[in-house]
Amino acid sequence: MSKLYEKNELTFSLAWIIAYVVLFSVADNLSESLGFEKIITAPAGICLALFLFIWIRNHNLSEKYGLCSFKGNYKDYLYFAPLLLIMTTNLWNGVAMNTSITEAILHILSMLCVGFIEEVIFRGLLFKAICKTNVKQAILISSITFGIGHIVNLLNGADILPTLLQICYATAIGFLFTTIFYKGKSLLPCIATHGIVNSLTIFAIQGSQTFNIATAMALCVISASYALWIWKKAENPEKNTKSGAY
Repeated sequence: MSKLYEKNELTFSLAWIIAYVVLFSVADNLSESLGFEKIITAPAGICLALFLFIWIRNHNLSEKYGLCSFKGNYKDYLYFAPLLLIMTTNLWNGVAMNTSITEAILHILSMLCVGFIEEVIFRGLLFKAICKTNVKQAILISSITFGIGHIVNLLNGADILPTLLQICYATAIGFLFTTIFYKGKSLLPCIATHGIVNSLTIFAIQGSQTFNIATAMALCVISASYALWIWKKAENPEKNTKSGAY
């Protein structure tokens, strides 16, 4: 694995994306066949997240891939208030306990792992692999790839309209998260937001089609507006240093 990384970081990141999608799809299907949601996905996700975290730490890549403290000015980021708003998205139509406590715990564990893994491979590995020559292009590719990646949900039985809406707002959120990482040098705010948003789906009340469209539009507007605000207000703390010259 290390040899592949040293040879080509982009190929390495794409290999991770494929491995992640395949593993979670298989784990979800196995869990469903056993009649217990996330019973396989949760331990598989924990193992994959730990493996990725340890590999990054052992290769002294924590700073490069944002597993470090935030380095921006909190005021320039509006103290992350828009992220707090995004975190509550799945509760906008009310709160309900939709499963047993055990299934809820497995769901939350799985989604926290998804938040960590997706942020590291899309905002970390993929973005860093393609931003060496053109940062704006890298942000665009990373955001669109993250959004379109949700089309795999169709293979797991999701309906077309919710999936299309998810692709739209996931692309906008991907743009926001990549901007936060690029400017603030840390993935931790993105990992926390991503994990919490995903986890709270277990307590969400399914809304009408109109409500879902309105929510998707709100997420797109909030994410894009906040990202543009950060681009305008926040400085890159390493923009004048060699390490910051992506």
